[in-house]
Amino acid sequence: MSQRNGAIQGSPWGAPAGGSRWHLNQRRREALWGIIFAAPWLIGLIGLTALPTLASIVFSFTDYELVKWPPRFLGAYNYVRLFTNDPRFMKALANTLFMVALGVPSQMIAGLLLALLLNQKVRGLGLYRTFYFLPSQITGVSLAFMWGWILNPQFGILSYVLALFGIKSPLWLADPNWVKPAFVIMGLWGVGTSMIIWLAGLQSIPDIYYEAAQIDGAGRLRRFWNITMPLLTPTTFFTLITGIIGSFQVFTQAYVLTKGGPNDASLFYALYVFEKAFKVFQMGYACALAWVLFIVIMALTLLNLKLSKSWVYYEAEKE
Repeated sequence: MSQRNGAIQGSPWGAPAGGSRWHLNQRRREALWGIIFAAPWLIGLIGLTALPTLASIVFSFTDYELVKWPPRFLGAYNYVRLFTNDPRFMKALANTLFMVALGVPSQMIAGLLLALLLNQKVRGLGLYRTFYFLPSQITGVSLAFMWGWILNPQFGILSYVLALFGIKSPLWLADPNWVKPAFVIMGLWGVGTSMIIWLAGLQSIPDIYYEAAQIDGAGRLRRFWNITMPLLTPTTFFTLITGIIGSFQVFTQAYVLTKGGPNDASLFYALYVFEKAFKVFQMGYACALAWVLFIVIMALTLLNLKLSKSWVYYEAEKE
């Protein structure tokens, strides 16, 4: 009876106590294999993200040069220097904010317009969507060289097109007044990615809303402002947040084409961090710059999250 009671106590199904131990060992083996398969990602997360992040926090409070060791603790000196004794920091921040203020809205508007055009029921629609999306897959150095050729004031394509209309091409990348607008134009090349997001948002709107509005006599413009735009506010919010974050990280084109010139007119924040870290080897100061950038992006993101409660419409919540 004691063995029988022990068997019942050892397993809720009345199996011998050894059965529960078998299930326990089986779960341990499954957990071990899960850890093994996840190990490459975990190693990358810890070794390439978590530890460098913690190290950058520590180094931001030190005088750390790549060619000298060990770092010398400075306290908050690097952060004080940023705001009191570094005019190029403010220049880089102002240039980047210009890209955010002008580049993000232009990319959002261009992406929405393309999505509206490609949301029509026409033949060969898949081909058109592919055609407008593919350019966004060309990135990096190759894209920078291509735009350097397009914006060449002597033999560039854009200069040739402007000349057809009797307009003299500006010196785009060599003129401090035109270099930032030139980078805004470059940013429109990758609008295909946001176009896909806008298109997904448009296709998630039920047709019944448009049918009801059309029956009530609403025209296309009224349907767009009263139905499409309110129901696209979650998509608008997403593209706004990701656009701001992306605009703060402009680097490759500026590094390849202008090196921050002329007269620091294209000295964007990420490029300035790179210069401090890998040109003059002031890694501690570069870490402080990077964390200030993180705080600025985080503040803007939280501000948008706060303001979104007054203008972002989530249909599921309203129902």
